[in-house]
Parts: sequence; C-alpha cells; structure tokens
Amino acid sequence: MSQNPAITTINLAYDRKQDTVWMLSLYGTAIGAGTLFLPIDAGLNGLLPMIIMALLAFPMTYFSHQGLCRFVLSGSSKNKDITDVVNEHFGGFAGNILIVLYFFAIYPILLMYSVAITNTTQSFIVNQMGLSAPPRTLLALILVIGLMAIVRLGQQMVIKSMSLLVYPFVIILLVLSIYLIPHWNSAIFYQDALDTYPVNGSHNLLITLWLVIPVMVFSFNHSPIISSFAVTQKHRFGREAEKHCSQILKKSHLLMVITVMFFVFSCVFSLSPQDLAQAKQQNISILSYLANHFHTPFIAYVAPFVAFIAISKSFFGHYLGAREGLNGLLTKVAMVRGQTLNTKHINHGIELFMILTCWLVATINPSILKMIETMGGPIIAIILFLMPMYAINKIPVMQKYSKPWINAFVTVMGIIAISAILYGIWDNMLN
Repeated sequence: MSQNPAITTINLAYDRKQDTVWMLSLYGTAIGAGTLFLPIDAGLNGLLPMIIMALLAFPMTYFSHQGLCRFVLSGSSKNKDITDVVNEHFGGFAGNILIVLYFFAIYPILLMYSVAITNTTQSFIVNQMGLSAPPRTLLALILVIGLMAIVRLGQQMVIKSMSLLVYPFVIILLVLSIYLIPHWNSAIFYQDALDTYPVNGSHNLLITLWLVIPVMVFSFNHSPIISSFAVTQKHRFGREAEKHCSQILKKSHLLMVITVMFFVFSCVFSLSPQDLAQAKQQNISILSYLANHFHTPFIAYVAPFVAFIAISKSFFGHYLGAREGLNGLLTKVAMVRGQTLNTKHINHGIELFMILTCWLVATINPSILKMIETMGGPIIAIILFLMPMYAINKIPVMQKYSKPWINAFVTVMGIIAISAILYGIWDNMLN
C-alpha cells in the first residue's frame, strides 16, 4: 500500500526540521567562549598564518568529526554510545582507558564554562547595570542550577535550547563583523609574522603554523555531542544514518567556518597588532577589548549578551558529553565489582556531582584556561583525530571508510596538534 502523500510531506518536513536542529546544535557546541579569544591568538600570528588557518579550518573540522561520528555508528547496536563502541572494538582494558580519557577531555572544559558564565554575569551587573555584585557563592549557585534545570528537562530540550540560542548568536556575530568594517585598517599587512611581538614569542613561520593548529582544534571542537548525535541519527535512519550524519555535519561545519573566520578577520582588521598584544596581556575577550577600544555603547552591551549565549550553549553540549563519559566510567567500575547500578539513581548522582563541582569551581574562580589547554587539548586530539583513523585501519566494519589522503591528513593534523601542545607546555616551562 502506497503511503499518503500528505503524510510523506509531513514526515519530510519533520526530518528537515530535525536536521536543522541538529546542525545548529553541533554549531552551538563548537562555537562558544573560545571563539571570543580566537581573533587575538590568530591575529598575533600574522596575516599569512591566518589565511592558512582559514583554508585548513573546514577540512580539519569536517573530516575529523565525520571520522568520530562514523566510529560511533559502527557499533553493533543502535543504543551504543561512544563508550560502548570503544569497549566493543578495542576490548575492556583499552576501552576503560579511553572512557577515562573521554571524560577528562570534556569535564574540565565544563568547569571552565561555569567560571566563565559567572564572571560574565558578574561583570555585566557591575559595569553595565551599575549595581553591586551579589555574593559570588550565591550568583554561581543560581547560574549553575539554572543551567542544570534546563538540562533536567531532558536531552531533547537541551538540543532545542542550544539550537534556539544559536540564531541570535550567529546574527549578532555577523552584525558585529559587519559593524567593524568601517574600522578596518592595513596595520596587519605591515606586521612581520616571523618575529614581531614578544607576547607571542619569537617563532619562524613553520613553528607559528604548528602552534596555531591546537587553537583551531579547541575553537572548532564539538566532539562531546557527536556521540549523542550519532546515536540519535542511527535510531532515525538505521543503515542510512552515516549519509545523513555527513550531510548535517557538512552544513554545520560550513556555517562554523564562514561565520567564525569572517568574525576573526573583521576583528583583526579593525585593530592593530599592538592592540591584539595588549588584549592578550589583559587576558580579556576580543569583545571586551573592542568595547574599551572604540567606546561604543552598542558593543559594550552586546558583548556580555553574546558571551552569555556562547558560554551557555557550550555548557549544554559539554555537559551531555561529560555525563555520558562519567556514566560509562561508573558502569565499568560497577561491572568490575560485579554490581548492577540503578539507572535512575546513577543519573541523579551524576547531576548532583556536576552541580556541586561546577558551583565550587565557579565560586573559587581559579585561572584554569591554561589547565584546559594543556590537559584537555592532547586528549581531544587523540579521541577526535587519531582514534577514528586507527579504527579505520584495524576494524573490519570501518575499513570501507579508508581514503588514504583524507586519513593521512587527519592523522597528521592530530599528531601536529598533540606535539604542538606538548611543545607549548615545554616552551612555557623554559620561559
């Protein structure tokens, strides 16, 4: 019996809507607070590294996340997330190690966002509203509980919230980029990218490019939500899931690269290299520096709003990944001890743990950005770049995705990211 055309049309419209929601959710997880610091790091390296970074951004982001998504889809069951698939393909010991790495790649970033959203809100209350800041302990608790309340409504509500938050974020990002065009200048064209400003060190062009890769990995990373994305598409489309996932990823990554790189270039062209060096020394986001530099009320009020949206949606995406990783970790520990965990109880326990730790870290207000870059960066590169490429070579069900040039490119980028981060740590220790 043929299906009613009206029902078919409704189903197609629903599928398109779901694809759009996921496309924006992937974008929302990747483009967060890191985007607001990217122009500073990118601009200080000079124009040529920026152009090369723009050319590498899409293939690096798309092929790496596509590989991770395919890895999750390769599981034998529709319900298997990344932790289950790792255990299925690599065995118990390797699976346990990667589950631990997966959690510790994401969880510290979640703590960073808890601090960032507290600082952003506190700054807005004091500087824009002209009010006295409430006690930090109370403010942090209200914000963390507020974000967790949205999470408590369920994964679908989180995905919808993230997709809705993306709309104003993308629009404002583009408006700000266009707003800065009259302020563009040629200062960066006179910057010697090989050795100009001590704040970025004295590096030749190859080392500069080498050190830019980890910044790109961190800025465009949305691996925490890839597992939930792949599992959902596998339920929706079964064997056709990979094709649909790749289409959604491609659209999302094009949106990421175009909007973010336009924002980066617009910010860099509107300032001088000296301004960017000063912004880095002051340890503030590019929007905060722009507000202080141009003394414009528009940027002064828009900047906190943009930052709040960016941090909130990144918090949601990283929470999903951290919860999934911790759930898998606790399940493995229970299995080793021969115990069976109550799903309802373990979920409540994870939520309470996340609330307490995020609140505690946000209250203490440590400087953890360096910790995130040094601890989370290499682990993210291993999981996102190297593990899927290793799986393509070793796991029969994934060998159909073997494309030598693409696989080699992703592998090399992963190795460069890890080595550059380790070099950066060593360089900082020496200096």
